[in-house]
Amino acid sequence: MTQLATEAPQRVQRVARPRRYLMCPPTHFDVVYSINPWMDPGKPVDGSLARLQWEGLLHAFRALGHRVEFIDPLPGSPDMVFAANGATVIDGKVLSARFRHPERAAEGPAYLEWFRARGYETREAVHVNEGEGDYLLAGRYLLAGTGFRTDTRSHREAERFFGRPVAGLRLVDPRFYHLDTALAVLDDEQIMYYPGAFARESQGVLRVLYPDAIIATEADAEVFGLNAVSDGRHVLLPPAATHLMDELRERGYEPIGVELSELLKSGGSAKCCTLELRGARR
Repeated sequence: MTQLATEAPQRVQRVARPRRYLMCPPTHFDVVYSINPWMDPGKPVDGSLARLQWEGLLHAFRALGHRVEFIDPLPGSPDMVFAANGATVIDGKVLSARFRHPERAAEGPAYLEWFRARGYETREAVHVNEGEGDYLLAGRYLLAGTGFRTDTRSHREAERFFGRPVAGLRLVDPRFYHLDTALAVLDDEQIMYYPGAFARESQGVLRVLYPDAIIATEADAEVFGLNAVSDGRHVLLPPAATHLMDELRERGYEPIGVELSELLKSGGSAKCCTLELRGARR
């Protein structure tokens, strides 16, 4: 009788791809108004610690071989450090941000001018959208959040401009006011997300598109574990998201803990600080 050997399942070999990112130093970072549930102007912010933590994220990107460019922060724009909100960049084309709250209105034109000065093809948005806060490219789909910030009419605007099919997703928990606080793209085929942040119909869309997605717990989401940056292999996220870290390792990814607790006081973490520059300039 032949004895069959029991083999352990093979772990998927993930492949990192060099990325280009845009970041904004937290020179003027502070919490002086409240436009999301995380912001409390009554709580002190340690600007020196915020800078140190932001630099830790920058050094992590560089250590992984990624290229980082910088935009100068505007005085009076304390949230400009959250570069992901400044625009959406796909195939060298840039759709500007148009912020819902007047406190952040100056950021959209500042980011748009940065791209124009460097020869990108740009479009000034007609409808409210908050950049990669609510637009996440996942393979052939552009996942598009709405519910708290981005206008649903912007979804059609983005679909026409980028020539990519848009999958609209409605957020329902005010703690997770942007898509990038409730969902992270890991590679072209894989995402992780917290179902409780989404309306029932949007949960259904995600189950159909990503049946093997990593499911985050509420505890993961509350520490902004889903506000993560992935290069296809390495995933930078808050170290407090221990369940997500275990799940990522199980799927063959390499999680890297990056502490950004001061920036979380304004409702942001690693992804919020990072705008991916996809495609060549003209």
